[in-house]
Amino acid sequence: MDRTTENRLYEAFLSSTGVSTDSRRIEPGAMFFALRGENFDGNLFAAAALESGAAMAVVSRDSGIPDGGKYIVVDNTLEALQALARRHRSRFRIPVLGLTGTNGKTTTKELICAVLSARYRVTATIGNLNNHIGVPLTLLRINEETEIAVIEMGANHPGEISALTSIALPDYGLITNVGKAHLEGFGSFEGVRRAKGELYDYLQRTGDTVFLNADDRDLCDMAAARPELKTVRYGVNAEGASILPMTPEEPFLRLRLSEGLTVNTHLVGTYNAPNVMAALCAGQYFGVPLKDAAAAIHAYTPSNMRSQLEKTGHNLLVLDTYNANPSSMKASLSNFAASQFPRKVVILGEMLELGADSCLEHEKVIAEVAAMDCVKAIFVGREFSRAAIACPQAGDERFTFCEDTDGAHKLLEEAQLTGCTVLLKGSNAVGLPRLKDVL
Repeated sequence: MDRTTENRLYEAFLSSTGVSTDSRRIEPGAMFFALRGENFDGNLFAAAALESGAAMAVVSRDSGIPDGGKYIVVDNTLEALQALARRHRSRFRIPVLGLTGTNGKTTTKELICAVLSARYRVTATIGNLNNHIGVPLTLLRINEETEIAVIEMGANHPGEISALTSIALPDYGLITNVGKAHLEGFGSFEGVRRAKGELYDYLQRTGDTVFLNADDRDLCDMAAARPELKTVRYGVNAEGASILPMTPEEPFLRLRLSEGLTVNTHLVGTYNAPNVMAALCAGQYFGVPLKDAAAAIHAYTPSNMRSQLEKTGHNLLVLDTYNANPSSMKASLSNFAASQFPRKVVILGEMLELGADSCLEHEKVIAEVAAMDCVKAIFVGREFSRAAIACPQAGDERFTFCEDTDGAHKLLEEAQLTGCTVLLKGSNAVGLPRLKDVL
């Protein structure tokens, strides 16, 4: 994109009320970007966006729409959006923290945002809008009042984190962990390490700083392989913290810090302890008093089907249904097995995008559940049914395999569970939250 067009775009943005990529949700005075996808073409809705109150529409050159008036024509609307976001971010001399990882990145981002908000005005990723579209949209929400930005970055293919860092230009970085996820795109666990490590590569080149979980061997090895990388270390063990027992009376994660302070949360699962420590570390680095940081973490309540605890009229539900991969599944099951909850029931949805490793990884999950003290286990999805054929533990009398969520719903209607603690864990696409009404 030439400089003249970029200048024109930025001038239009500065006089707009914001940016939208959805013609159905146009704020008056907004700037509409006509993006394309496999099953949609935003150019077809540019006129409708203007009729709905958009001040300007950015469209593709091959759309046939002439340049001028309320239309800005560019070669590629996505690249134009990203270039606009990069230019806007470059205007601000504020700390920008880029965050990625296999598991826990959205929860960690929310916790860091909560802690930093105790002292600063923070602009952060909303929900998990962390891809090649969501990152630019978040950056374009930075304004003169923003004092710190926290940008979540997701990826399922090599090179995507590198591309996102070139847009967000972070001064600080944090990788929550690396695990087996999106193996179809990354090819292997080593592929995951290399892809997530693109954030470390960027920060080593720029001479900026990484918040490093010193308890995580993979992350430490990745940092050591980049000897010029600046790090600020944190960790449960590294900082002498301890995880307090979770019981039916105290079901949420609690941490006792070496300073003697207890950090209470509304999160379920010891696997969230590193996420809490990351938020405390970021807060301490940016000058948030420890007591204020602990209070902010205690005030945070998850509402996105991540590590939630919910009581129904019949059972206690542990909801972790936004995402699932071998690493997060193992963490959830290990935590649930170690808990003192009564009458445990496990409902698991299949893990997606595992490629050739899918059957083996689902067999491992079945075997792990077989070793647990639970009264019932329901496995939902074809990947689990396929794995059950080769898994000797699948014949456990406590186990039921359902092809889909509808089958599980019917089964639970008939079972009428009462007085149980039920773990629901699976990929979002499986739709396990639909089972709540029969639990």
